[in-house]
Amino acid sequence: MSYTAVFPALIAALALYWTAPRRSSIRNIAGPPSPSWIFGNMLQLLLLPRYGEYEFEWSKVYGSVYRIKGCLGQNRLMVSDPVAIQYILNNPSFHVSPTIQAGMLLGVGPRSVVLRNGNDHRRLRASLNPAFTATAVRQYKPVFVKLARSITEQLNSCVAPSIDMCPLLSDATLKSISEVVFGCPVEDLGADFVEHNTRIVHLTSSQSAAQILFDALAGRLPQWLLNRLTYLPTKTFNALRAQLHFANREGWRLVREKTEAANLGLETNGDLYSVLLNSTRSENSSLREEDIVGQTSVIMIAGQDTTANTLAFGLIELAKNPQLQDSLRAEIHAALGTDHDNIPYDSMPMLNAFIKELLRMYPAEPLTERVASEDVVLPLAESIATTAGEQMNQIHIRKGEILMLAIASYQRMASRWGNDADKFRPTRWLDGTVHRGEAVGPYANLLAFHGGARTCLGWRFAVFEMQVFLCELVGRFSFSLPMDHFAEVRIANTLLPTDAQGGKRALLCVKHIL
Repeated sequence: MSYTAVFPALIAALALYWTAPRRSSIRNIAGPPSPSWIFGNMLQLLLLPRYGEYEFEWSKVYGSVYRIKGCLGQNRLMVSDPVAIQYILNNPSFHVSPTIQAGMLLGVGPRSVVLRNGNDHRRLRASLNPAFTATAVRQYKPVFVKLARSITEQLNSCVAPSIDMCPLLSDATLKSISEVVFGCPVEDLGADFVEHNTRIVHLTSSQSAAQILFDALAGRLPQWLLNRLTYLPTKTFNALRAQLHFANREGWRLVREKTEAANLGLETNGDLYSVLLNSTRSENSSLREEDIVGQTSVIMIAGQDTTANTLAFGLIELAKNPQLQDSLRAEIHAALGTDHDNIPYDSMPMLNAFIKELLRMYPAEPLTERVASEDVVLPLAESIATTAGEQMNQIHIRKGEILMLAIASYQRMASRWGNDADKFRPTRWLDGTVHRGEAVGPYANLLAFHGGARTCLGWRFAVFEMQVFLCELVGRFSFSLPMDHFAEVRIANTLLPTDAQGGKRALLCVKHIL
């Protein structure tokens, strides 16, 4: 990204920084030393070839709540304490940061559920939720099965000694969104829309020191000014604006076509948008057509590579552990039997333990942040010591202070997942190792889908899609590591598998067995 166009804004942000109050309520909480005043600990946190290289060590040294330095000497609080995280996710006094909010406004639009607040947010979630229940999601199985088998066909035709699974999985998850949500093949969405969606996915898979610094500086601007900056003609902003334009265009086209079909008495495909449109015709429905259109962009962006990357990590883990792969395959074959159309996905212990472990070790968003909109007292599960040696069982958070929700660190806590929490071991979900405590997230006490009022609406969709894809792929193929195997875990907004050059890739040897 080129940032020369926003130089005046950065100067303004610096001026705001120098005139802002310096005194922080979290300044006395222990934390790692900062190697740089400009970047603080942020490059250690966000710009390493291997995600968590510093963060996971910090959590072992300083505990579940500690202070880090953001850019320009700013204090931030890293939080993996389960009580504190639960409080933050359920408290309306904590909002997403201004830079994230501005980016979402530009990328997914003001009508997206992720940008609604208060009663408007609750109304829209309540209206959308029926389309994401367990019963509703089960109706999408034929689409998932068809697209999983399309990957099988591609793998069967491949003659190369190894294959990158990332593009195959990404293409399949994109097609599943198009068919399940919109009721049409992805090709019918328009080449420009699909092209810009691919561009956005690529842009969100990159990270740089300049971007980290820009986000920190821009975060000190008033929200109204930050929103104006998104109209500057930078490469990223232009791509986001184009994506939103095409999403709105296609969203309204789909709504018009489905409405006309319903008025003519024609049968709909049972896709998510058709279900939602049917609900708008109810007398007591609060859902409007513009509400449905407003979800087009966020569904396309959020539902594609998050699931695809998680599946790629899963295949890499299976390739590393042939015994685990054989055990999972045996369960899949036993469940298949002679009836391939009625697989009892939820009654397959190893499959579901494997998916839980995948989401635990590789949460799509391992780190997110919240800003306090007012002074708040944050409760803790365990007391912490200040740099002066005083014990604290709660922390006074001041308005404007930033809290980093360390999701990946929370999901590696030995107290919740066992002494080998840093190890990928699905059997922990079967042998009683996992702590059975209060529910923090919607699925298995995990925060991979966040929690509280803003829990990901599509979490059941994602889990079911993974169940179907894994049964198809692991049931029919064996996966092993190439001789020159190299796979690392990097963060670029989300976690993704990378090769030695840092590019997104999951190169595996694939052998047909069924």
